[in-house]
Amino acid sequence: MKTIINTIAMVLIALGIMAMAGSANDCDGACMETANTFGEMLLIAFVGLAMTLFGGMILAVNGEEDA
Repeated sequence: MKTIINTIAMVLIALGIMAMAGSANDCDGACMETANTFGEMLLIAFVGLAMTLFGGMILAVNGEEDA
């Protein structure tokens, strides 16, 4: 069970980092009509940060049980 929880936490961290990295939906100006607004970018970046922090918290708490 611990391995499943750790795997889910690692997936959360990876997806959170990917969400933060891709939050601007940038296309180098070639498709500005489909780019995210500033508010959308901040929301996606914040959700990605929350996912990353939550996954890290799960890993930290789950690792303390061994001690």
